[in-house]
Amino acid sequence: MTLENTPSSPQNTPPLQTWHVHSGIGIFVGTLFILPVITLLALADNLLGLPFVPFDVFSFVRDLLPGAVLTFGIDSMVAVIRLFGLDTDTTAKLAEQAMAVGMVIIMAALIGGVAYFAINRIKRDAVTVGGLFGVAFGVAMALIVAGKNITATASPVASLFWVLVIFTLWGLALGWAYSQWQLIGARPMTSDDDGNAQSAERRKFLVQIGGASATLTVIGAGLSAFFQPEVDTSDAFEVSTGTKLGTTSTASESVYIADLQPATGTRPEITPLDEHYRIDISARPPLIDGETYRLRVTGMVKEPLDIKLTDLVDGYEPVTQYVTLSCISNGIGGDLISTTTWTGIPFRILMEAWGVNPLAQYAKITAADGFDEWVDLSIARTDERVMLAYAWDGQPLKQKHGFPLRIYIPDRYGMKQPKWITEIEFVREWGEGYWVRRNWSEQALVQITSVIDTVSKDDIYAQDGTYYVPIGGIAYSGAKGISAVEIKVNDGEWMPAQLKTPLSDTTWVLWRFDWAFTPGQHTFRVRAKDRAGKPQIETNAPVRPDGATGIHSRRATLDDITEG
Repeated sequence: MTLENTPSSPQNTPPLQTWHVHSGIGIFVGTLFILPVITLLALADNLLGLPFVPFDVFSFVRDLLPGAVLTFGIDSMVAVIRLFGLDTDTTAKLAEQAMAVGMVIIMAALIGGVAYFAINRIKRDAVTVGGLFGVAFGVAMALIVAGKNITATASPVASLFWVLVIFTLWGLALGWAYSQWQLIGARPMTSDDDGNAQSAERRKFLVQIGGASATLTVIGAGLSAFFQPEVDTSDAFEVSTGTKLGTTSTASESVYIADLQPATGTRPEITPLDEHYRIDISARPPLIDGETYRLRVTGMVKEPLDIKLTDLVDGYEPVTQYVTLSCISNGIGGDLISTTTWTGIPFRILMEAWGVNPLAQYAKITAADGFDEWVDLSIARTDERVMLAYAWDGQPLKQKHGFPLRIYIPDRYGMKQPKWITEIEFVREWGEGYWVRRNWSEQALVQITSVIDTVSKDDIYAQDGTYYVPIGGIAYSGAKGISAVEIKVNDGEWMPAQLKTPLSDTTWVLWRFDWAFTPGQHTFRVRAKDRAGKPQIETNAPVRPDGATGIHSRRATLDDITEG
């Protein structure tokens, strides 16, 4: 804080001071005042369907970042999450949302500092200048909302007006705080005043605005949490499972055991729906109204179409199949892999119904969150398992999992399979999809992987005088199947595990190995082969660009077993 002396005052009249409020105070006040604004935005979002600006800012910044920077951020976040043993997709999404809020806080802090610097320089009414900065902030946020929002249900006019108003109010409050701070500094001082009184008043003022801001923030956050709506898509339509696509594996059935009991601690063969992994590019999934939804079909088709969701669900014979889906960002032994039943319509059936030109080579699929990907139609025309899916586990897709439509393409990582699909354009030329443009794999073919889920120390049993410890896990190779899983203990030989009959040719395989153990600390390793006998790549490679490779291992200490 700086000051300037006014012209000489009459004798015995204390000198007045004209105070300049330091930009650092502007940074502090800008940060303080944006907190209740954010909670009010959240409350208005939950109650009135107005936009929650931080999530749109996150999407805006995300799309500005170079692919290498974005990938580095993702890899770093996943590494930290795995280091602490946290659930990857849930923790990552919370981290993204925290970053979104943090971005707006940083912007408000910087604008607050610049605003106070400007007021000091131009010496105009602080409230007016603060209001102008608030208007500028609001206009910038409104433009971002107009281009990036995917969740607001209020009208666009109401949404943009709300954003402009609340950020203008933030700016006016910023200017008001400057004026109040300046008034404290400009009060007359006697010659023997050492400034302690003014310092005390300034601290009191900060406590007052800090307390008010904290109170509004806590109340707003509490109300926002209380009024947070539940997005339920379960009654959007009735789901018929139709034809079930079964196992078509060409591997000898003798390698599988239908009634194999998985080792205790092995993950469920079918992932509970609420636990199915979710990775996408937005801080919050798009909110799509099933009743007003239309799938736009354009490009090399007989005529452009706008198709109702119910026309798709009721107009075609569905197929259902068990599917394991894995994220290309899933490290060796990671949790970004899940299995459930998918119900939908074979893509080639839809292509015939839509009159797709035989010369069309690709389908460009666009999603509500701005994601896009190209699908090779040579695959869709020949593989009945390629489907436009609208249900998981016998119920309409949940909002977070892609309601109302997503595509399934066997043997590809999730990055090639858009959800929240809004448009399909049939074209002759291929283009780079969202992640391909950011230097990830063009094909994204699933790598063979195997994981040790458990060394079941609590289930040690004796047989013929020998003690055995059950070991279990999964192996997966996309649509290529699994023909063998092998276990290695310490520096010993590789030994074959038992395989449970898979749910389909597009799911993981559960395996079990009962080891005649010796007490002590041991390292267990696992590897697999696909249906054609191709072995898993044992050389370690990172997830980018083609998916992780390497051997998963687990250490366990087994205690000595004594009778009685």
